[in-house]
Amino acid sequence: MKVRRGDFSMIRAAHRPVSGFLRRFRNESGAVAIWFAVLALPLAVLAFGLIDVNRASVEKRHLQDAVDAATLLAARSSATTNEEIQAIGAAALAAQLSGMSDATLTSSTFTVSGSKVIGTATASIVPVIANLWLQGDMYVGAEAEVLRASTNLEVALVLDITGSMSGTKIADLKTAAKDLIDTVVSDVQTPYYSKAALVPFSMGVNAGTYAPSVRGTVPSAKSISGASWSTGSSKSISAITKANPARVTSNNHGFNNGDVVYITGVSGMTQVNNRAFTVASKTTHTFRLSGVNSSSYNNYSSGGTIRKCQVSDCGIVLTANGHGFNNGDRLYITGVGGMTQINSRAFTVANQTTNTFSLSGVNGASYGTYSSGGSAWCLVAGCQYYEFTDNDSDVRQFQITTCVSERTGFNAYTDVSPASSAVGRVYTSGGTGCPASTIMPLSSDKTALKAAITSYSATGTTAGQIGAAWGWYMVSPNFSYLWPTASQPAAYGTPELLKVVVFMTDGEFNTAYCNGVLSKDSIGNDNQHINCNATNGNGTTQAQAICTAMKAKGIVVYTVGFDIDAGSTAETFIKNCATSAAHVYLPSGGGALKDAFAAIGRDIMKLRLSR
Repeated sequence: MKVRRGDFSMIRAAHRPVSGFLRRFRNESGAVAIWFAVLALPLAVLAFGLIDVNRASVEKRHLQDAVDAATLLAARSSATTNEEIQAIGAAALAAQLSGMSDATLTSSTFTVSGSKVIGTATASIVPVIANLWLQGDMYVGAEAEVLRASTNLEVALVLDITGSMSGTKIADLKTAAKDLIDTVVSDVQTPYYSKAALVPFSMGVNAGTYAPSVRGTVPSAKSISGASWSTGSSKSISAITKANPARVTSNNHGFNNGDVVYITGVSGMTQVNNRAFTVASKTTHTFRLSGVNSSSYNNYSSGGTIRKCQVSDCGIVLTANGHGFNNGDRLYITGVGGMTQINSRAFTVANQTTNTFSLSGVNGASYGTYSSGGSAWCLVAGCQYYEFTDNDSDVRQFQITTCVSERTGFNAYTDVSPASSAVGRVYTSGGTGCPASTIMPLSSDKTALKAAITSYSATGTTAGQIGAAWGWYMVSPNFSYLWPTASQPAAYGTPELLKVVVFMTDGEFNTAYCNGVLSKDSIGNDNQHINCNATNGNGTTQAQAICTAMKAKGIVVYTVGFDIDAGSTAETFIKNCATSAAHVYLPSGGGALKDAFAAIGRDIMKLRLSR
């Protein structure tokens, strides 16, 4: 650098005041000057080092603000796993730190623990002066903890397991439903709980062990302790005349006029075999067959026996103490030993006494000999067995199942307690056809919920209206008394509570009931249907009324129409049942079904975290 001559005078002028000051300082305090000289360098280094400290302080505040914002954003998301939270938090933090100039982010961690989201981050700063005594960069850290806004969550999954769902469709449904369980049911149940209930449906909903409590208990059977048709011992016949009336010879027969007797085993005059007759004009060894003209019969040859009947038609007389049946009642017999021909058949009660009754019109002599046991069941609606006329005009007896059908009457589309208004029964041929998969009330046990879903198999026709009703019932406080304490839904309007029903089906509703039997206007064989139309009418119309009623209670309804036809009645229902268009999903194919359930899970969690 060149310096012009004139510049020296300016330098000397500027130097004079400083030189004077130093001379005075040297003259007055020589010792202090020495110390000043010793400390000047470290003091200068320290002074300049404070710049680095200030830089670090500024960057720490910047980092803390960024971590606070990123953690809050992650907490407000619908993410529920550490992986999801980390992805959201890290991206948000990077965006927040885009203006950081003096520091470099070295690590960040975002985790979720129950209702808390925790974020931590560390940044490095290259020092300007402080590196004279530091072995490397300076580091600053920040931590934030956000308590998520949250609610208690009650979700009912209503899942179509009808025959049309067989094969890959039911497999895809299981995967999607189990993934949804993982999303909406939290591992940590405090301070807020999250529970799910399951309602698999086909031709009805299987209430399992809860069936007696919701559709009413059935009257118990009356125990049979005896069954016979005759009294006394058999008497041998030695002759029968061709006369009007015919006369029978049987030494010391012991019968009285008016007794009804039954003849078998006669040779020759076979026209009298296996028939009942009334005794008349009896003597010690003979009696006449009242009103019987045997003149045109074959001649008596030999043999034959005769027995006295217990009742006038020689029907079987059953002993069942305190049975309570009346003459004319219809009943169903099961479990009789020996006289097995009367099992699994319906009969009319006759000759009723307190402890006995006969089976009207039954020829007891053609049955076996009673050995033990047996039950007599009533045959009206509400009993274990129900007799009706089918759509082919045949009289049939169906057995009750643990499946349930529509509630009828004033409370058809309400969630009032079943204690005051029972739901419908389901009777089927032999008690078969009810899906094996049962309802599962609200639970936070993800393992048990997913195991139940895994067990589902596709079978039967589609009664979607019954599935929709039970989706409502599972989150209804009016049904809460039925379930274990941990499974009881909270009351409507409870603060910090979200009730959700997810309804999934793959087609039209084609099954409804009249008196607990498949209705005349339902799909299927006529001999499986009662000869009356559905009491509540069309299944889709019923289901829509249920959806409307549960939404009015504040329940959020998601609907999934799996592979349903565009413009169909099923699609219209799916769109109308849901809370809004944003709650409707119409997937086509297994992958889309899984995506739909995943989206529903995310949306439920978003609702849960933002309420």
